[in-house]
Amino acid sequence: MARGGYTYIMTNKARGVLYIGVTASLVARIEQHRTGTGSAFCKKYGLTRLVLAEAHDNITRAIAREKALKAWKREWKIRLVEESNPDWRDISDLIL
Repeated sequence: MARGGYTYIMTNKARGVLYIGVTASLVARIEQHRTGTGSAFCKKYGLTRLVLAEAHDNITRAIAREKALKAWKREWKIRLVEESNPDWRDISDLIL
């Protein structure tokens, strides 16, 4: 049976530094980022705000989406976030 997955975008402020990641457990991964153990990049830039999360049927699709998003222009990524989260609020309270 295939495991689901998530792609997500973290930031430090509205239109700030963006980090795109993929995980099988969004709750655990966000906690890692918040405690500074998720990624060196997030820790360096203080990326603790979850602004976008997308659920996928399996981890393979999540990984493919992550790769696609990372290839996007920055302006496209910003537009994607603002379509569902125009105020760039932290949406982690919806999943934690």
